[in-house]
Amino acid sequence: MTNPSKTTKPFNVGRWLTWGSFALLLIVAPQVFTSGLSMTVLSQMGIAIIACLSYNILLGQGGMLSFGHAVYTGLGSFLAIHALNSVTDGSLPLPVSLVPIVGGLAGVGFAVLFGYVTTRKSGTTFAMITLGLGELVFALSLMIPEFFGGEGGVSGDRMSGEPFMGVTFGPQVQVYYLIAVYTFISVALMFAFTRTPLGRMLNAVRDNPERVEFVGYDTQKVRYIAFIIAGFFAGVSGGLGALNFEIVTAEVVGAARSGAYLLFTFLGGATFFFGPIIGGVLMVLAFVLLSEFTKAWLLDLGLIFLFMVMYAPGGIASLIMMNLRVAAFGRLRELLLTYLALAITSLVMLAGAAALIEMIYHLQLNTTLGSELRFLGVPLDAHKTGHWLSATVIMLIGLGLFEITRRAFARKWSAVQAYIENEIKRRETL
Repeated sequence: MTNPSKTTKPFNVGRWLTWGSFALLLIVAPQVFTSGLSMTVLSQMGIAIIACLSYNILLGQGGMLSFGHAVYTGLGSFLAIHALNSVTDGSLPLPVSLVPIVGGLAGVGFAVLFGYVTTRKSGTTFAMITLGLGELVFALSLMIPEFFGGEGGVSGDRMSGEPFMGVTFGPQVQVYYLIAVYTFISVALMFAFTRTPLGRMLNAVRDNPERVEFVGYDTQKVRYIAFIIAGFFAGVSGGLGALNFEIVTAEVVGAARSGAYLLFTFLGGATFFFGPIIGGVLMVLAFVLLSEFTKAWLLDLGLIFLFMVMYAPGGIASLIMMNLRVAAFGRLRELLLTYLALAITSLVMLAGAAALIEMIYHLQLNTTLGSELRFLGVPLDAHKTGHWLSATVIMLIGLGLFEITRRAFARKWSAVQAYIENEIKRRETL
């Protein structure tokens, strides 16, 4: 007989390939995208990934809907920028590369303080308390200019201190690699947290808090500890943001930032660990690229969010995982044409709706520029009824075709799922 104490777990090749690919992607990305804009976008993606994953500790893993997560990323940013200024004047002997840890410790401190109040309740009450605390901190950011810097914010210089091995953090690529290191370590630690007994118990508190209490665990304490852990990583994200931008303003603790974490974590897929990573990437693309494409990008983003809530409430990660399951049983190919039809009809519908939004936005805010505008290369006139009717017709036609295609897809999807369930039962009997 083999000794159970000497048995080892099998080598998980897939996991090592996944993490190795992630590390390789972080290393190679700035070598492929070398422009200044690309480097800035990549840096912000790393920051957003940490922030969204920390938020998902609350939402996806703990079932805690927070409307004030920007409090911890934002206050972490402010403490980090003050620490950076202390390094600059010589009063704090700390390497610049460790300034984000100051943000993380600040996030822990405020999470200990605020989390003791917020985690005593759950559900809607928890959400409302976080919303109130978020608004309170934002109001204080305008009332205490000595710490928050008023409307101008607080600025710093990341090139302060002695260079380490030639690294001054002046070039953006050096800052990117610092962010990449923090991103990889933070993602790995948050993934490890999901595999700990505390992480499993947090899932249980989310799914069935009454049963958790019945077996002797304090659900409030579980939520509180998870809240503190999320606060640490949120603060690290804020500290990296302070180094990246070298300025922190009151906007970082505002409700809009908290709403962005919620929206993009949901879009990425809060039920899967890699969902917030997708959400963080999408958040930066929306804020940096979509905002350059159209001034009405927030309205378009709201439309996309509404569309996802109605037709894909599990987020992008859920769609990926469901289709990987279908592909594993060899039935994905028969759905590809339907997916293409869904994509085309949804784009037609969204294009018509976006054209209406652009004209509404133009009438409200850009009347001094005249009534004409261009959308997707097409000239539009906000004062011509025909253009309004055309955009409305395109939207309605797209919506009708999408609904017809969706129903056809639902029938095919049901048949595929029935086949998969039967195949699983058949394999179990063998």
